[in-house]
Amino acid sequence: MIVKPDWHSKFRQELEQAERARQAGNEGMARVCARRAAAILVRKFYSRHRKETAHRSGIAAVRSLASDPEVSEEVRRVASHFLLTINFEHDLPPGVDLLADALALERALFGDVGTNENRAATSRPE
Repeated sequence: MIVKPDWHSKFRQELEQAERARQAGNEGMARVCARRAAAILVRKFYSRHRKETAHRSGIAAVRSLASDPEVSEEVRRVASHFLLTINFEHDLPPGVDLLADALALERALFGDVGTNENRAATSRPE
């Protein structure tokens, strides 16, 4: 049995809370939760790569990823979505969905957390 790491459980909890907020019509809270989920991913990604960014605030870590030349252009683009501000109608630009972006970022940075490739990393206690 593969034990998922604690950071992954926190990430999933944030996404579940985001989805509940969206279903309740609270898109602002959904965005907040999605941003927190993204921050969890980015800080874990940087801590695995022993970069100082892992110890910064979540938004600073996401900002670093959005400008990190060592990651793909797609990862930088998705990370930049978490830095966008809302307009006067309290909306993000068309086509930006932070919940979907958090899942895309998870796949891009960690692949499928339950795969054999990641088994050793995901079975260690965090």
